[in-house]
Amino acid sequence: MDKWVDQFLLYLKIERGLADNTISAYGRDLAVFLNFLEHRSLSLATVEAADIEAYLRELRGTVSARSTARALSSIRMFFRFLIAERFREVNPARLIDSPKLDRRLPGVLSGAEVEKLLSSPSGDRPVNLRDRAMLELLYATGLRVSELVGLRMRNINLEAGFVRTMGKGAKERVIPIGQKAVEAVREYLDRGRSAFVKRGTGSEVFLSYRGKAITRQGFWKIIKNHALKAGITKNLSPHSIRHSFASHLLEGGADLRSVQFMLGHADIATTQIYTHVTHSRLKEVHEKFHPRP
Repeated sequence: MDKWVDQFLLYLKIERGLADNTISAYGRDLAVFLNFLEHRSLSLATVEAADIEAYLRELRGTVSARSTARALSSIRMFFRFLIAERFREVNPARLIDSPKLDRRLPGVLSGAEVEKLLSSPSGDRPVNLRDRAMLELLYATGLRVSELVGLRMRNINLEAGFVRTMGKGAKERVIPIGQKAVEAVREYLDRGRSAFVKRGTGSEVFLSYRGKAITRQGFWKIIKNHALKAGITKNLSPHSIRHSFASHLLEGGADLRSVQFMLGHADIATTQIYTHVTHSRLKEVHEKFHPRP
């Protein structure tokens, strides 16, 4: 069974062009599923819908509905692959319903909170120049944190004012940068980045003290630190800034398709969740300022 999983993960990487983190998630889901099959002396050739439903019932007792839905999605795609490879004729997971999920609205910063956060890394120390450039660029572009920390020097054109990134599914997109972000990144490149360069440093834009690219976890800590300094009590993450970027654009009148492209969403339905945030904000404004709320 492991052989088929290895081939499936290779297919996701080479033919589907999925990100390493996504492939790892599929691998973890399928490892748990295979362990379930082995303990019940089941095989990939004979497993049926009832067996998968039993597995999902067992999962529900230990993980969230969202994790259970993701596990089912991994199994469905895996069996589609097995059908394409002529190992199976029918997908036993095809008719199993996914768990009902509450559609969570993403946490969004107010305009004032964004200003506080972006102003937190003040001063001319290289670390502050770097942190300010990262925060400004993230809010200016709505990049995923993996896209931000993976940026290389060739991906940024400050003269034209854009960044080029490779998103999910190996899809490239070009995103404009505002003037404030351009200035912050230029200042970091001119006066800050050289302080982090070590022997063997690559072309990554944002570097740690070791001369390596900032990790996702490292940038998470940077945001937490500056949120604390700025007096922001919300539970912030890099995704909070991405959410704020999208919501503030829509509140300002941007069209949904443009925001979809900048975020790199394959399906506009994913982007539409931000319209719920905007509608919630409009309702708050109406209730607060209308003479007869």
